[in-house]
Amino acid sequence: MVLEVALIDVIPGHEDEFAAAYTQGHEVLATAPGCRSVRMTRGIESPSRFVLLVEWESVEAHEKNFRATERFTRWRELIGPHFAGPPLVEHFVDVPA
Repeated sequence: MVLEVALIDVIPGHEDEFAAAYTQGHEVLATAPGCRSVRMTRGIESPSRFVLLVEWESVEAHEKNFRATERFTRWRELIGPHFAGPPLVEHFVDVPA
């Protein structure tokens, strides 16, 4: 399992519109092959900052089954207009205890 973490800064004043766009596009992302879960969080101290957390079967599942498809295009059409700048996106794996 791989965790995609996307730090998204939204244009101040667009927070509600961004949240609505996420709600509208959630299924586009959540039903991509290899996607295990999707969660969006919003900053308390920085309410224009959101963090998208997506569990994927692998980095390849993210890149081939989502980023390289029309799903990604649709996703970005919905949420992209509210970005204050490009999101910072990285992949992580669990550290064994």
